[in-house]
Amino acid sequence: MPQIIPIKELKNTNGISEMCHNSKEPIFVTKNGYGDMVFMSMDTYEELFRKLELYKEIAISEKQYQEGKYKDARLVLSEIEKKYDL
Repeated sequence: MPQIIPIKELKNTNGISEMCHNSKEPIFVTKNGYGDMVFMSMDTYEELFRKLELYKEIAISEKQYQEGKYKDARLVLSEIEKKYDL
């Protein structure tokens, strides 16, 4: 479940760091009752970024498939084996 904290709690930097590392989820910061910022650990950020990159690659692959821009994997492997005498 996401954690939401008011901006005045940013004074407690060690506590916020601990929250980020313990929850593995972003910490949402509000200002005057509205969303203002998001904090997360580096591990959480990197995992999120890897997923985003993977989703982009999947979207590209799906588009190429729909456009008929693909080859049968067995045919490609066979071509590689012949090319490199494997």
